[in-house]
Amino acid sequence: MSTVKSAPLGLRLEPRIKWALEAAATREHRSVANMVEWLVLDHCQRVGIRIPEQGALALEAKDDERKGSTDTVRRRGR
Repeated sequence: MSTVKSAPLGLRLEPRIKWALEAAATREHRSVANMVEWLVLDHCQRVGIRIPEQGALALEAKDDERKGSTDTVRRRGR
């Protein structure tokens, strides 16, 4: 069982995109949430986006709290 907390994400999608996501998840025997995660990870791997480890994100968030920043990604210009 994973000890990593998940972060909620709300999305608004066109009905046809939602249908396609649900169809893809069903075909792959995944939940919709797991399908979204898999698609993002697959895309990042294909285009060379490095995803930091969970522990590194936690340390970065604590550092941001001390500095008063709440948006690390925007601050880095991504």
